[in-house]
Amino acid sequence: MKTIVYAHPWDGSYNHAILTSITENLETKKEPFQVFDLYKDGFNPVFTAEELKHFHKGETPYPSVKDYQEKLKQSTELVFIFPVWWWDLPAILKGFIDKVMLRGFAFTEDQHAGALKGLLTNIKKTTVISTSTTDKEYIESEAGNAIQSVFIDRTLADLGMKNESTKWIHFSRVNLTTDEKRKQFLKEISHNI
Repeated sequence: MKTIVYAHPWDGSYNHAILTSITENLETKKEPFQVFDLYKDGFNPVFTAEELKHFHKGETPYPSVKDYQEKLKQSTELVFIFPVWWWDLPAILKGFIDKVMLRGFAFTEDQHAGALKGLLTNIKKTTVISTSTTDKEYIESEAGNAIQSVFIDRTLADLGMKNESTKWIHFSRVNLTTDEKRKQFLKEISHNI
């Protein structure tokens, strides 16, 4: 099953148009999917001191986190849709990774080597779809490239999503481009997922 993790607060955004285009195409193909709309779900990305007591044990006090984990166990493909803000993931998506991808569920740690072993090997394909007001090349050259180098090559890989099965698709200059280019991207992206 495809799982879409969507991280944008405004239904009028281009990110929402991407989500709509993809989900409508999946519905047309009668392909099963589920959407984690983090803002609509009211997901709280901030750790509390109480939560941290559970974190190192790989536990959570929140039923919503356990629900996300159960749904991720059913997934064979993940699609992330989000805007790049300040060269990085939105805080809500970073918090989702922090709070949901827990030890024992998403990874184990080799105490001797200090390395992580990803447990989400049921996810065979991952697509990262991002938008920004700048060019992808600029994002790739600045700040060590938080999307490719950190999120994809480290975080997702450490969770068991191998780099060779992960694709990053970026729509640049979302605020400055033409409506025709926006429509063309929506058409293409819905058929690539």
